[in-house]
Amino acid sequence: MNKIFNLHAIIKHLINHPLNRSNKMAAIVRFLKWQLGSRLVGGGEIIYHWLDNAKIIASPGETGVTGNIYCGLAEFADMAFVLHVLRAGDLFVDIGANAGAYTLLASSVAGAKTYCFEPAPATYARLLANIRLNDLQDKVVALNLALGDSKGTIRFSSDQDCMNHVIATDETSENVISVNQSTLDEELKSAPLCIKIDVEGDETPTLQGGLNTLKNKGLCAVIMELNGSGDRYGYDEDKILGLMSSYGFKPYAYKPFERRLIPLNGKNTIGTGNTLFIRDRALIQERIKTARSIKAHGVSI
Repeated sequence: MNKIFNLHAIIKHLINHPLNRSNKMAAIVRFLKWQLGSRLVGGGEIIYHWLDNAKIIASPGETGVTGNIYCGLAEFADMAFVLHVLRAGDLFVDIGANAGAYTLLASSVAGAKTYCFEPAPATYARLLANIRLNDLQDKVVALNLALGDSKGTIRFSSDQDCMNHVIATDETSENVISVNQSTLDEELKSAPLCIKIDVEGDETPTLQGGLNTLKNKGLCAVIMELNGSGDRYGYDEDKILGLMSSYGFKPYAYKPFERRLIPLNGKNTIGTGNTLFIRDRALIQERIKTARSIKAHGVSI
């Protein structure tokens, strides 16, 4: 019964995704083809030709990747924002890069340079493989590090795919590894235009270690996952809103088809749980207005 319920939930999600609504049957076919095809190759790796010339390695159960196969852009609004705002020569920072989906969008599709950070060694190896697959070694610097408010080592989960996270003080887990941690300010020597932060609740110390970066006016946009995961560490996400506001950032949602920024009164509660923080709205609005169209599953964005 649980498997039937889960399948129903997946199909419902797929057909309601913005890039699938105009052709729901094609979305279901993509899902079934992946499920069948991945089993025919014995659950091994498959190279998927994604957007433009970008390619990504996918394996069954790798949800941080397969969602893009089913939907074109798994995190539609945030990924479309990255594609619309970045240009060749810009600097993008991907914190919690996982297998590198955002990094590939930023550097392979949009042409920007990227600094990306991924703590889990196995996931970092996949990130490097995707960088090599797309010949992005001259555009991407990938570091096997967690980012926090100090340098040292931390305990980290290793068996939860894109949900790997810093182990909380009272958390018990069988698959815990020790990873190196640094700070954003220590690792970054110039200001990026845009940062994506997806660290499963550990946003507060990540930001505290990057206050000089936040202060730099060259940073205009931050995409941050604020979905309540910080509760496991006792962090109050409302304080993050206050911190970002103190540096001149205001929260927004993004409408990719309309290329429109929607002001928010607090964090975004729709979709992925990511909130878009913008400091220079005029610049960002001009960027997204003039960005080239990109097709995903035949739909122009």
